[in-house]
Amino acid sequence: MLPENYSHVSRAGDLKDTRDRRLYRFLEMLPGILAWGTFAFAILFSWLKPVWVAFFMIAFVIYLLLRTLYFAFHLWTGYRQMRVNEKKNWIQELEKLSSWKHLYHLVVIPTYKEPLEVLRATFQALKDSLYPKDRMVVVLGIEQREGREGKEKAAILQKEFGSTFLKFLVTEHPSNIPGEIAGKGSNESFAAKKAKEYFDELKISYQDIIISSFDADTVVYPQYFSCLSWYYLTTPEPTKTSFQPIPLYINNVWQAPPISRVFAFSSTFWHTMNQQRPEKLITFSSHAMSFQALVDVGFRAPNVVNDDSHIFWQCFFKYQGNYKVQSLYYPVSMDANAAKRIFTTLKNIYRQHLRWAYGSGEIAYALFGFKKDRVIPLRKKLAFSLELIESHWTWATAPFLIFALGWLPLVLGGNAFSETLLSYNLPRFVSNILTFSMLGLIGTGVLSLYLLPKRKPSFGRLKAFWFVAQWILLPLSMMFLMALPALEAQTRWMLGKYLGFWVTPKIRS
Repeated sequence: MLPENYSHVSRAGDLKDTRDRRLYRFLEMLPGILAWGTFAFAILFSWLKPVWVAFFMIAFVIYLLLRTLYFAFHLWTGYRQMRVNEKKNWIQELEKLSSWKHLYHLVVIPTYKEPLEVLRATFQALKDSLYPKDRMVVVLGIEQREGREGKEKAAILQKEFGSTFLKFLVTEHPSNIPGEIAGKGSNESFAAKKAKEYFDELKISYQDIIISSFDADTVVYPQYFSCLSWYYLTTPEPTKTSFQPIPLYINNVWQAPPISRVFAFSSTFWHTMNQQRPEKLITFSSHAMSFQALVDVGFRAPNVVNDDSHIFWQCFFKYQGNYKVQSLYYPVSMDANAAKRIFTTLKNIYRQHLRWAYGSGEIAYALFGFKKDRVIPLRKKLAFSLELIESHWTWATAPFLIFALGWLPLVLGGNAFSETLLSYNLPRFVSNILTFSMLGLIGTGVLSLYLLPKRKPSFGRLKAFWFVAQWILLPLSMMFLMALPALEAQTRWMLGKYLGFWVTPKIRS
């Protein structure tokens, strides 16, 4: 069985039993071992068995091509469904359900050093939403470590929006609480506990409360809460379900440099595609869930970096596998990663991807839980295990393998291999397959035009051309700004060099 308080375990050192701690530590190391082991075997077999490596490379690029086609199909299908849900009158749909007026929406917005203009846009979108405001409680969670500036921003926002909602709460998360990692998860956990006190005073059932966890730059679309309410009321066992909107990183897309836009849209496309795979979907960034479930697991673990995915696994093991994520097919928008200088932008993109890739630590949490839990079906355990391991392994290794294995057997394989027909055709075959795969970038470039905000500066044909042409930057940067931070994250877990939480700076001008 699972150790006591497994919900709040974040690393091997949190476990008391020596054998459990050793097993968990090995599972923390596993992603890094697989990644570095792949590179080691690629070099070794290129030398000893170059023919094997050549056939592996052919199979690998074909696999990547099929994977790209699979993702492209789900991307366009997810996009079309999102547009359908955007146009639907969700209040009208709710009127067909008698129970919707019993629902309350709790919105928690943790913040640390975000500019006032970013926070004001977030709150203005909440105010402009079409859901009844007397059923909404909003909590702004500031950090004590931000000092006077944080309090001043909170006071301004409370003055501007305090009378808009049923309740506007401001909480101040204390600094240096033992056992906590300063970041979004610990701040939000503190804020949600304060909101619980308010709901307890009103004697409102936790099952009638939907909590939306938002990043500070999250801008909701007008019908978000109505759409969310409908899915909550029509989903079987909503208490055991998280609800995932599609994050569009477009708030500041006109100010962002091309490289930032490419990665912003890449993230958007990835999450749009994942809406089509709810059986493999795990919560990310801004999402919603039943307040009852949050209380049942003892709130978010305050000692994890990737709290957005970790809360899914907390609930998954609390309910012994009877927990899922429901795709909303409805957007919320957030900021692209941009700074005033291109070098700073590149550094911030790297650090953001490092934090996201640090979620490879959830492999240890999931696999350890699967071993200890005897109730979760083996089929479900295997499906999640393979998805977690494959996705993080591919993230960290695929670009390096594509770059190296097309020529490595030619360099290390010796004269016997270099004189074969296979050695002659290998780089050409790989190049042709990858070129064909890259044609899909044209489709994603065109799709990115449809996702741009309606309010835009002068936008002529040349500008449209560059918005599509900018995608040529993706293959060039995947290795250094996607695979490399993923490899670093997995190496850190392998070596026990744990990360803290890093807040992405927000720039709108």
